[in-house]
Amino acid sequence: MASIRCRRDPCGFICLLLTYFSVFYADYVVIQYVLIPAYSGSVWCTLHGAVFNVILLLLLACHSKAVFSDPGMVPLPETAIDFSDLRSQSSRMNERGCEGWTVCSRCETYRPPRAHHCKVCQRCIRRMDHHCPWINNCVGELNQKYFIQFLFYTGMASLYSLVLVVSAWVWRIRSEREEDGEKDKEGEESPSKHLIVAHYIILLVESILFGVFVMVIFYDQLVSIITDETPIEQMKNKLMKDRANGAPPTHNTHTRKPKLALLREVFGRGSVLCWLLPLHSAPPSVGGISYSALPDYDV
Repeated sequence: MASIRCRRDPCGFICLLLTYFSVFYADYVVIQYVLIPAYSGSVWCTLHGAVFNVILLLLLACHSKAVFSDPGMVPLPETAIDFSDLRSQSSRMNERGCEGWTVCSRCETYRPPRAHHCKVCQRCIRRMDHHCPWINNCVGELNQKYFIQFLFYTGMASLYSLVLVVSAWVWRIRSEREEDGEKDKEGEESPSKHLIVAHYIILLVESILFGVFVMVIFYDQLVSIITDETPIEQMKNKLMKDRANGAPPTHNTHTRKPKLALLREVFGRGSVLCWLLPLHSAPPSVGGISYSALPDYDV
């Protein structure tokens, strides 16, 4: 249901098509116009081709996991909830360890701490970071790992293709100078040369734009994990600081944890090498609360 809801966004659908088209186009140009002409008959052709395609395979695997995984949607109650006695229940909420739970007027349900409503998915998402059109899904507690892995491998693929294109271009310039070909021969090859140069330029622009873009987001994601603040929480804290004239925010319901513990909550508690693979990890438990449609108190 999560993936079906998110796919209703036309912008997200277009971004998905653009993502897959860019990946397959980069693979086509690297194989057809970079590796085969420059490294034909060499072991480097096979080696670079294998490494580049492994990176693209991991990129697509992480992207698919981020797209189709549940970001952490707060389950809806089977029956309507009566919120008329909400104020009288507030003291019992704190006594039973449900401090920080709020009510979503759009979902008409209780939501756990650090959960926010997404207008695109039309659901509340636990520890929601943002809604990303490039995965046509929210980035939340349960799929942030796959999203960051997708950014990492996109940056690697962009850098790798950039290096391959530049090296192949340099090789082509040197080989043309050494050949000292005839004018009529150059005239026959000019259309193919123009086509190759056009593919080189397009792939260079694509690699630079996507590489810089994903690395900025990748850095922002790591900072939000280490600081234990999502962008939504950062905006709220900033607004509260402005209203209180520089006073520190007082609405935080979670305690600060060590940086390694915060990273393990997102990427899993296994080996660091497993952090690079789109493997399923057990969902974290924030503050010892097991999330359900209702907090542990009477309604």
